[in-house]
Amino acid sequence: MERLWAGWRGEYVEGADNAEGCVLCRVLEGDEYVLWRGRSCAAILNAYPYTSGHLMVLPVRHVGEIEALSDDESRELWRGVHAGVVALKAAYAPHGLNIGANLGRVAGAGVPGHFHVHALPRWDGDTNFMTSVAETRVLPEALSATFDKVRAAWPGT
Repeated sequence: MERLWAGWRGEYVEGADNAEGCVLCRVLEGDEYVLWRGRSCAAILNAYPYTSGHLMVLPVRHVGEIEALSDDESRELWRGVHAGVVALKAAYAPHGLNIGANLGRVAGAGVPGHFHVHALPRWDGDTNFMTSVAETRVLPEALSATFDKVRAAWPGT
């Protein structure tokens, strides 16, 4: 297997599993790439996207397990996923979407200490095989352009 060194990604995936060292908690402390904030949840762009538009919806509270979410957090989280899908469809007109969560490091969670749900637009003929086989992402636009498109399409904004 060929390897492409991405040393800058190390600080992201090696962040501590506590609120003080959590990369997602740090993102939520600012406004950069925060698409939406609710009372207990938020939506952000993934800084290392698989596709343009790759976003994540997460509780603001640092919590690692889905069953640890309060009923209010759970409801608001799924409302955020719903709004994210609406925004992605409006901004990108994808042929499909992947929505999911990786629970635990062995399941693929890059930040296992802070539960989050991914939403990714997909197209016929996109380069998904490169992610699976070559661990390479092909993105047609800059993250700032993605933010502008999705934020403009977010319901209620």
